[in-house]
Amino acid sequence: MSSDFIDLVLSITPGSHLDQLRRHREVARDNIQKAYEALFSPRDASEVSLYERFAIASFVTGLHGQLVLADHYAHRLSTTEHGVVTGGIINAERERGTTEGPYGNYPEGPLSTENKAGLIYAVSPEHREALGERLAAALEHAHLLIFRPRDASKAALDRLIAAGWSTAGIVTISQLVSYLAFQTRIVEGLSALAAARVTAPRLPNVVPASAIA
Repeated sequence: MSSDFIDLVLSITPGSHLDQLRRHREVARDNIQKAYEALFSPRDASEVSLYERFAIASFVTGLHGQLVLADHYAHRLSTTEHGVVTGGIINAERERGTTEGPYGNYPEGPLSTENKAGLIYAVSPEHREALGERLAAALEHAHLLIFRPRDASKAALDRLIAAGWSTAGIVTISQLVSYLAFQTRIVEGLSALAAARVTAPRLPNVVPASAIA
């Protein structure tokens, strides 16, 4: 059985149409898997624990509307200490944070005319207490990166530091959000290709006139 995460989550079997498509770019396929392993099976999880990684991943993939991935990360979260309870909180916060973007404000200048108002997400007070300031701040920052990246600023990073995140931890959070957005696009693209292949109309076996002697 394949150990490739994308193959597993989409039930891609060796020799199938999707398997052949993916193997046209074998190096990219391998690098995507290596990135997954580096982020979710790290040698050192001291700066961002597995519990925190899976909680953030479940939240982010849920915000992207990719429920197959969100369910996977929710399951991984449930295997960690306190993960089952946290999973329910993440689901509730995902519903509260669901919106459409991007939006936000550009620095003053020519692009300011494209400023757009939108949800400024914050974890609810009761869930903030249950999650702790550290994880709550990480979820808020992930939401910012997804929906209003133009609002990213030193002040946003300072809020993470104030919540107890180290510089290395903040870098890992950003890597997680970026990778999960990429992973979501891959899963959605492959799913669309699989669906299109299943629903494509079958053409009748008509012999071309030029082939008739």
